[in-house]
Amino acid sequence: MSADLIAAVETEARALILPAFTEADALALGHALVATGLARNLPIVINIRSPNRTYFHAALPGSSPLNDLWARRKSNTALQFHASSYLVGLRHRATGSSLSVHGVDPDTHADHGGAVPVVVAGVGLVAVATVSGLPSAEDHALVVAALKDAVARTAPTP
Repeated sequence: MSADLIAAVETEARALILPAFTEADALALGHALVATGLARNLPIVINIRSPNRTYFHAALPGSSPLNDLWARRKSNTALQFHASSYLVGLRHRATGSSLSVHGVDPDTHADHGGAVPVVVAGVGLVAVATVSGLPSAEDHALVVAALKDAVARTAPTP
């Protein structure tokens, strides 16, 4: 994997910091992802959760129960590493490493794209937004685009 791609994903993550994230924000983010998925006819599962609570979950037409499993595994990875599952996977592939090096069970975790930390300024990771059903980079990009929109909506006006 390219060091440039890893650096770009790391830079991207630093731009996805929200001033706050409430249950209403989770619902709005979930609805935005559903709207995009339906508009593009994407067979995806969308999940937004904290380590101990699900805030939003939707399975769009064409998705399967396997997508639910992948969403859970990818979100577990993002919660464990405090980084997107895509970035964790890119780093592993760049070094020839894997989740097992960290003692993480691949039955419960996956380092494929789609789970992106929801980070609040001054607080840190508060949740993970996950999409499953597309190729790894596309799952990741879909969540990042929705989070970028959320950041833009909450940015203070000059």
